[in-house]
Amino acid sequence: CPSIPLVCAWSCRNLIAFTTDLKNEEEKDLTHMVHIIDTEHPWDVYSVNSGHTEVITCLEWDQSGSRLLSADADGHIKCWSMTDHLANSWESTVGSMVEGDPVVALSWLHNGVKLALHVEKSGASNFGEKFSRVKFSPSLTLFGGKPMEGWIAVTISGLVTVSLLKPNGQVLTSTESLCRLRCRVALADVAFTGGGNIVVATSDGSSTSPVQFYKVCVSVVNEKCKIDTEILPSLFMRCTTDPARKDKYPAITHLKFLARDMSEQVLLCASNQNSSIVECWSLRKEGLPVNNIFQQISPVVGDKQPMILKWRILSATNDLDRVSAVALPKLPISLTNTDLKVANDTKFFPGLGLALAFHDGSVHIVHRLSLQMMAVFYGSSSQRPVDEQTIKRQRTAGPLVHFKAMQLSWTSLALAGIDSHGKLSMLRISPSMGHVLDMNMSLRHLLFLLEYCMVTGYDWWDILLHVQPNMVQNLVEKLHEEYMRQNAALQQVLSTRIVAMKASLCKLSSSTIARVCDYHAKLFLIAISCTLKSLLRPHFLNTPDKSPGDRLTEICSKITDIDIDKVMINLKTEEFVLEMTTLQSLQQLIQWVGDFVLYLLASLPNQGSPVRPGHSFLRDGASLGMFRELMVVIRIWGLLKPSCLPVYTATSDTQDSMSLLFRLLTKLWLCCREENHITEPDDTLIDECCLLPSQLLIPNIDWLPINDGIISKLQNKQLVRLQFGKAPGLVGHTVSSQFDAFVRAPGQPKIDHLRRLHLGAYPTEECKSCTRCGCVTMLKSPNKVTAVKQWEQRWIKNCLCGGLWRRMPLSYS
Repeated sequence: CPSIPLVCAWSCRNLIAFTTDLKNEEEKDLTHMVHIIDTEHPWDVYSVNSGHTEVITCLEWDQSGSRLLSADADGHIKCWSMTDHLANSWESTVGSMVEGDPVVALSWLHNGVKLALHVEKSGASNFGEKFSRVKFSPSLTLFGGKPMEGWIAVTISGLVTVSLLKPNGQVLTSTESLCRLRCRVALADVAFTGGGNIVVATSDGSSTSPVQFYKVCVSVVNEKCKIDTEILPSLFMRCTTDPARKDKYPAITHLKFLARDMSEQVLLCASNQNSSIVECWSLRKEGLPVNNIFQQISPVVGDKQPMILKWRILSATNDLDRVSAVALPKLPISLTNTDLKVANDTKFFPGLGLALAFHDGSVHIVHRLSLQMMAVFYGSSSQRPVDEQTIKRQRTAGPLVHFKAMQLSWTSLALAGIDSHGKLSMLRISPSMGHVLDMNMSLRHLLFLLEYCMVTGYDWWDILLHVQPNMVQNLVEKLHEEYMRQNAALQQVLSTRIVAMKASLCKLSSSTIARVCDYHAKLFLIAISCTLKSLLRPHFLNTPDKSPGDRLTEICSKITDIDIDKVMINLKTEEFVLEMTTLQSLQQLIQWVGDFVLYLLASLPNQGSPVRPGHSFLRDGASLGMFRELMVVIRIWGLLKPSCLPVYTATSDTQDSMSLLFRLLTKLWLCCREENHITEPDDTLIDECCLLPSQLLIPNIDWLPINDGIISKLQNKQLVRLQFGKAPGLVGHTVSSQFDAFVRAPGQPKIDHLRRLHLGAYPTEECKSCTRCGCVTMLKSPNKVTAVKQWEQRWIKNCLCGGLWRRMPLSYS
């Protein structure tokens, strides 16, 4: 129903939530639905009857992107969270209400985390210079300074309600009037100050009335939530004080703070039936002039001059077509240029623009402070400005299709909107904002945003929309260079995230597709190495500060002997003693290590052939060193319980397969252990590797399946039309032919990629798959051994690559 307001929200995990209303023909009432999609699989929509009795007015994601608030026109607020950490399974567990009072503004309380981007320093080598932690207080702190979770809402009758989530699951709710004289609130928005206060802006909808601002302080006293409010300076829109436009725009239709944590800047839009005007205002401290009489009595010196807070207009547009929706950027860009003049190389940076949608179907991206035009999108129904006669004819014909709700992605490189026909659309926003920038500048913008996602942990799907196949190699190399410039501690924190990021980039080019397998194998190797080393325990409690795992790494790197037993002698084998059931339960992971080492060594003679999966490992000294350490650990465990050893099919019963593989692996590792002095393997090693297929059966490695996502279908920049519930075919998939050699044919046994268990050709167990890399694993654990449960617990929320899980149908292919 076009007259009903629609809302949408975009999370930092690239999940989009939006609303629609279903009409029930029998009962003739409306069911208010909430839909959640993952942008990589937009056809896989999770729809839930919200249970709201009135139209949903607000949707808000939390800072982690894993919980959603919905509020309706009856004052009910619901908190939705994932069930079993699945992106396509949601339930509402808690909520609050202000009976019969429609909610007009809603926000989660601030958690005190703010990381500012310094666009002008995008060329700096240190992440600390590009992204700085801003001193910002949470809205409410628990004992020890931990932020308290909760939400704040503003109702149509001028009430502010705050709900706090206690650690035990209870909800503390308190409601207070914004001011003594309550009045109608048609529009409102919420922002936060660095000092931990909340600022609420309200308007009664009339442009002749002032836009009011209130400071809200939340505290907990005697286990009860307490709200204190204070009136702040208000403002009148410039267009109402201009005699020429005094009565032209009677209604304020949009009121938004420029950012959740920027309470000093506000965007206002006033409209009439056909046109709108947009104004940007800023709150500043100004000196109060003191009369000369008082100056003579008590002269004002230095900082003692009285100051006053005053709203000043920053910029305003000319008359525009009627605005139907506004979307604000979420990037916390630090704007050091107060005069709005930004350096040439950054003036088109995506996070500087906000989006305005118009009733003619067009969307304008304008600078968020100067409101100057940066880019324009003309929808299918909108006409270019040259064709004025057609526009006039269309206006008389009836309303055009236009966006009723819009949201920018977290990097401002994509825009989602719901139009008046109920369709969900996504627009790609160029990093150069439609202006011609040289390739290096576009790459620098993308690289800068990838680094931001790496540091914050946000999902980078919307950045991949702009990566063309010819950019992939360059971006991967530059990303690695920037990563290597960081200090060792930061590199360790980001070590898995950068591997996952490289994998998602390499998926976009047919020349780098095989490296995707390598990066996922590396993630798996790092995880196995951490897990198996964590099981080692010091023999005595009062041992030196180094853990057994650290000592293992140190000894294996020092002792370059090719005989596995000689390396083993230098270790304290009592630190490796584990329960027999634990060792047996780890056999599948141990088998993968053994199989992968054999596969790598057998593929060494073919390294000159077209690039195959595993190729990059042959020059990766760090990864080969990890495999070498694990071989030593497995060898020791094999002495305790031989059945936990990897199983090889050998041609000779007397052959010691582990010793053979360790000897060859060590020789290969010695060639590339120093990154700056990589040498070619000698002929003897290659000859020995050539003989491996005649000594041992080379296993088939189960590489990850091709991801069935949308990102690779969007590279040619053609319009893609999709239907909810129907996955598009892989027709025209550019990289599928390259991948055929590594993919299981239909009807072949499937595998649990995390547990390394075979599921059969048609799995009977419920499975979940990663929204990003396609990794498949069983939903419920079949294991009861503690060590395996710890392994599975690592992936309960996210996949190896950091992607979210989604439930799969039983008959997945």
